[in-house]
Amino acid sequence: MNELETKCPNTWCPGCGNFGILMAIKQTIDELIKRGTPKEKIVLVSDIGCNSKIVDYINVNSFYSLHGRPITTAEGIKLANSDLRVIVFTGDGGTFNEGSSHFIHAARRNANINVFLHNNRLFALTTGQFTAVSPKGLKGKSTPEGNVEEPFNLPELAMAAKASFIARGYSVKVDHLKKMMLEAINHEGFSFLEILQPCPSFFDTAKDYNERTYEAINPEIDSKEKALGFIREWNYNGEGKIPLGVFYKTERLHYEEEINKGTEDNKVDIKKCLATHL
Repeated sequence: MNELETKCPNTWCPGCGNFGILMAIKQTIDELIKRGTPKEKIVLVSDIGCNSKIVDYINVNSFYSLHGRPITTAEGIKLANSDLRVIVFTGDGGTFNEGSSHFIHAARRNANINVFLHNNRLFALTTGQFTAVSPKGLKGKSTPEGNVEEPFNLPELAMAAKASFIARGYSVKVDHLKKMMLEAINHEGFSFLEILQPCPSFFDTAKDYNERTYEAINPEIDSKEKALGFIREWNYNGEGKIPLGVFYKTERLHYEEEINKGTEDNKVDIKKCLATHL
């Protein structure tokens, strides 16, 4: 774990949910290394925002992308070197406002990457504007009279986009979150892990989440109907329990396998790929 430390000063607000996510991913990477994944084979790709500072605090290969564009960057990295474990850290604003089309198409084509979404349900770095998953009625910097838009249900959107792995964790429950991260990374195909993350400065949901979250167990993990039952328990607005866990998992060829059919060692010839698809 000490080898994963960096010298960058941490600038998150005290009490930020990102600290729990940082602890969980460090433990996850440590576990991957112990299981035989070389440290240099792990690549983190980040967006722009409080969430994406996480790559400053972990001593592995990383790439800062543009706002809303880390998923496409991660897809390119994975295509160029399929041996890498590619993990995206991004926020709800960048992913489901600016970058919603990238998310949808990466899930649809089953790109073999991991998207870990820090969901504080607003644009926190710019001090509290609403996003596509903010609750209706939220009063913030951009909606002083209250947000009038209905929020996305993110796992339901991921299901509609044909993601092959869908799960939810909570930054306070570090042990459970680490388990979700490992399951996501070990999945072959597009894995989406939503991480509920309170923002103590602009939208502190910690008390609410502590009371309402529970660890759900889905014995029929490949059933869309069972998954949607858990997913629709919470509509991102009203009361009710908030399930955590793996909602859905299925196996199908991922994008890199599809594009590599018939190639030597199932490896992408990136020059040929670019010449064919551009």
